Amino acid sequence: MSDTKTLADSGFTWREREGVKVLVCVALEASGFVNGFSTRAGGVSPFPSGDLNLAGYDEDTAENIAENRSRFLNVLGENLRLATVWQEHGDAIKVIASPDDIAETEDRADAVMSDLPRVLAAVKTADCVPILIGDPTSGAFAAIHAGWRGTVRSIVAKAVNELIEIYRSDPGDLICAIGPAAGCRNYEVGSDVMQAFAESFDSSGRYFTPTRERHALVDLHSANRDQITAAGIDPKNIYAAPFCTMERRDLFFSYRLEKRSLGRTGRLLSVIGKRTI
Repeated sequence: MSDTKTLADSGFTWREREGVKVLVCVALEASGFVNGFSTRAGGVSPFPSGDLNLAGYDEDTAENIAENRSRFLNVLGENLRLATVWQEHGDAIKVIASPDDIAETEDRADAVMSDLPRVLAAVKTADCVPILIGDPTSGAFAAIHAGWRGTVRSIVAKAVNELIEIYRSDPGDLICAIGPAAGCRNYEVGSDVMQAFAESFDSSGRYFTPTRERHALVDLHSANRDQITAAGIDPKNIYAAPFCTMERRDLFFSYRLEKRSLGRTGRLLSVIGKRTI
């Protein structure tokens, strides 16, 4: 099966402009949401060259990242503002309630949500699971960063609960896109992660495939999908991108592989906002 057919069957398509390639969830787009999962193509960063690093400030220049972000936003639309946070693998959620909340801050959180026009809720990843949620009824939206720590803390379920509490969202109306992340065939973890899952979830063993003593492959996609459905989102409204960041380094950054082998890696952005006329 070709990549194009697999992508279409999964509910995604590509948007490309001047060498920048962005993965888009078709259902979210059709419901009025600008959305995108970035790739590494079409930028100016040396990772090793021509890469679209959108957030790794400690390993790149601010000028490179600003240019890369401009190119990325150029694919999605005009007059859009990114709302990002200082991520720390927790379960805090930042609500963008006014334009003043959009400014670059050092707020610690791992999810961003809003219902403001021309705002893109954004999270940074390079193997962790990015999740985008849109409510076609209220116009609210959220971007979530779920590494294994965030998954253990049920950050995606908490984000759904916040959408219900703040925007009166009906979970049955929500549309969810799970983006490219390290896949279960590649993401090996140790006993500390397995223990953390066991303490948080019943039957957590279903997310692990043993590899060697005190190690296993973890399926974060399935763990988050289960949380999403348990929170009330209809399975038919959940779309998962068919890409592993560790397998497709031609398309995506992989912290686990590149940080070890090259000493640095870029960051991807996953974004969602309301489409405006």
